[in-house]
Amino acid sequence: MAVRQALGRGLQLGRALLLRFTAKPGPTYVWGRPERPGPAAGWGRGERPGQAAGPGAEPRRLGLGLPSRYRFFRQSVAGLAARLQRQFVGRPRGGAGPCGRAVFLAFGLGLGLIEEKQAEGRRAASACEEIQAVFTRKNKLLPDPLDTRRWQGFRLEEYLIGKSIGKGCSAAVYEATMPVLPQNQQVAGSIGLLPGRGPEIIPRGEEEQAPLAPAFPLAIKMMWNISAGSSSEAIFSTMSQELVPASRVALAGEYGVLPHRSKGGPKQLAAHPNVIRVFRAFTSSVPLLPGALLDYPDVLPPRLHPEGLGHERTLFLVMKNYSCTLRQYLHGNSPSPRLATVMTLQLLEGVAHLVQQGVAHRDLKSDNVLVELDADGCPWLVITDFGCCLADERVGLQLPFTSWYVDRGGNGCLMAPEVSTACPGPRAVIDYSKADAWAVGALAYEICGLPNPFYGRGRAHLESRSYQEAQLPALPESVPLEARQLVKSLLQRDASKRPSARVAANVLHLSLWGERAVALEDLKPDKMIGWLLQQSAATLLANRLAENCVETKMKMLFLANLEYEALSQAALLLCSWRAAP
Repeated sequence: MAVRQALGRGLQLGRALLLRFTAKPGPTYVWGRPERPGPAAGWGRGERPGQAAGPGAEPRRLGLGLPSRYRFFRQSVAGLAARLQRQFVGRPRGGAGPCGRAVFLAFGLGLGLIEEKQAEGRRAASACEEIQAVFTRKNKLLPDPLDTRRWQGFRLEEYLIGKSIGKGCSAAVYEATMPVLPQNQQVAGSIGLLPGRGPEIIPRGEEEQAPLAPAFPLAIKMMWNISAGSSSEAIFSTMSQELVPASRVALAGEYGVLPHRSKGGPKQLAAHPNVIRVFRAFTSSVPLLPGALLDYPDVLPPRLHPEGLGHERTLFLVMKNYSCTLRQYLHGNSPSPRLATVMTLQLLEGVAHLVQQGVAHRDLKSDNVLVELDADGCPWLVITDFGCCLADERVGLQLPFTSWYVDRGGNGCLMAPEVSTACPGPRAVIDYSKADAWAVGALAYEICGLPNPFYGRGRAHLESRSYQEAQLPALPESVPLEARQLVKSLLQRDASKRPSARVAANVLHLSLWGERAVALEDLKPDKMIGWLLQQSAATLLANRLAENCVETKMKMLFLANLEYEALSQAALLLCSWRAAP
């Protein structure tokens, strides 16, 4: 009986300690039972649970089940272990007996070991924070080509517009530049441009004939305005999702007046190398751009096309001009397994940044990813087109799904299972925190040279509403094991079993250049930090020698977003996959 009581008391204290560090505040408990209303329960010597400590005694609120006399040990588990040892092992009388003393001695020693593990974790987390701070300052974001012209670029007439480079379901994109330099003005005059009569446009078919044609570092996206009206405020409000990746300077307006942004409205996304940046956003009258009457006559205003349904004014977005989309790049290139892993990693880095900012893209596909090629032809990926994004400060990534009229995003083929199978109701909520990561898993098939299993028709076609993990096609054996396992994990139907975008990105980072760090025998915090310090020094040196190297830029991003908890989860995933038969 004494052994049973001692074990019971030890378990109660262990449960109390566990609740102290993990549970949320709840009802008051004494000895594992809810405290009855009335005088406070005393727990001193000579008192029993439920017995009043005396007239006028203060109630003891033990909301987490930890006895009040241990309240000074909330920050030190080792201190609590020492107190337990003195209390239950050193008592001359009234103790729990030899068995009880042994139990509590073991309990105290166990708590001491826990404290040592916690100290290692705290040292590792502190080192990660210091490394993160260094590389956050070192990370170079995309330079703004209009930075030296802070109050220019807010009128369409200031731009020289070239040929069409893309068209979607809601906008057309044209290459552009600002002919403000004398040499550009001479070129503009030599090819017959007419300044002062709307935006300067190179006539279609004459771009190739102009030997001195200027480069077009910018791209202008002209939104199609069918329902937003013609006032600037209404246009900005209706198309506010397009402004999520815009900088504050982009929204400054022609006269330095910020457009109205309602409280609790769309978020403003912080800059990231793998996310598009809008340099200028303004409204203007719709011009007749090259190919408009052939490509999109129905959305033009009646002034330009008698049967057009568009309004007179619309929104224009100025961005960097990229080489091509991911779909176009994959059509003419077959990335090696390592390069495919790096490309997938870039998408995960962009999605992890969106999640950290509380934004869900909800329309990830190869047409909405732009590609820039470095001097060696290595692709750098950038997520674009935020017209379907969820960026509401009032709901974050938890969208109330009260009816079928609630917008769940675009591209139903790459809609995560928790989104496509959601049913509306008074308390229904769609969690988008891992939806974009699921879409990256589907895009990984295209990057690895296979058809996307969620596109097309026939027996090989899968639907996100009904597919099973066993139906997913296998990736080529040439793809690294870690990348294949990660794609399987990202495409799990149950979002709770799916790794977050940050953990998934860390998995690929460690797989690419952390082989020694995740060896089973080296999976210790101190050795992990030693490896991180070595990587930091090597990356800083490599960045000075070759600033535009894609892999160096990825290492810079990895170290700038270093979090010990997410890194540990990624390392454990890698070890479990490698240890599996």
